[in-house]
Amino acid sequence: MTTPTKKSGAAALIHTFISTGDSLSDRADLARFLREQRLATEGAIPITLADLDEAIALRDGLRAQLSHAAGGPGDPEAVARAQRVLDGLRVTVRLVPGEAALSPLAPAVVDEVRRGLARIAGAWAAVLATGEWRQITPG
Repeated sequence: MTTPTKKSGAAALIHTFISTGDSLSDRADLARFLREQRLATEGAIPITLADLDEAIALRDGLRAQLSHAAGGPGDPEAVARAQRVLDGLRVTVRLVPGEAALSPLAPAVVDEVRRGLARIAGAWAAVLATGEWRQITPG
């Protein structure tokens, strides 16, 4: 018998993000997701089509990486696109551990959408560091 374990906040965020599927198909969907996950403040979020493309590329790449790691088919191009998104995000390390709710990495950007994506990147770094990524099922 195995003892069930509760997902960390970072793992829950990654799982929710990669599971968005068709519910992340336009800019309004992205704004709703960012608000629901508390990755952006309430109010108007100016989202460009490029922002939406980046969010979808990141989601698809994380999903592809998790699928590949689980022995499923991988999509190296999706992973490469997601890596380019991650490479373009600016994050900083939090000095005070108590302030690191999801991850010790924090957004170092002003733009709401990129700040939300940077928080997802921080959550990804946290699940990689703890090994919890192995327990996140894609899809």
